[in-house]
Amino acid sequence: MQQTALTLATETPEDWWEVEALYDLCFAPGRSALSSYRLREGVDPIGPLCLTARDADGILAGAVRNWPVLAGGQKTVLLGPIAVHPTRQGEGVAALLMQRCLGDARDLGWKRLMLVGDAPYYSRFGFERLPGVIMPPPTNPDRVLGVALIEDAWDNVSGAVTSVGD
Repeated sequence: MQQTALTLATETPEDWWEVEALYDLCFAPGRSALSSYRLREGVDPIGPLCLTARDADGILAGAVRNWPVLAGGQKTVLLGPIAVHPTRQGEGVAALLMQRCLGDARDLGWKRLMLVGDAPYYSRFGFERLPGVIMPPPTNPDRVLGVALIEDAWDNVSGAVTSVGD
């Protein structure tokens, strides 16, 4: 893995369109139809947990946004989307963004973080399958993953994931 110097920063309103263009490039055109997007509708992201990664020339290499949700009625961070420009894949950009998100979320007092993704990839960051946590359909339950930011944060948490706007 090639490591290049990147600057991580909180996303600003000026970054918005560029980040959206990156998401359009990295994800299918129907990305907004996914169940995780329905949980985000009408809800502001967690500003301090929306990050950009730029190279020395200011070119966007990656970005991540995080959203508040309720998992079984408990306040939870829903990570994603996280995206890396195709020309920067394999450089550790996503790992840098992920590690920063986990640390910042913990520092901000969040107890748990979840996402929908591939367990083999995200397990290296401590994510495990959440068998009792149910994302809206048609989410594959094997892809519902979480990490505890404090000890036992996922103990006794089960039920539907819902929007904080509901």
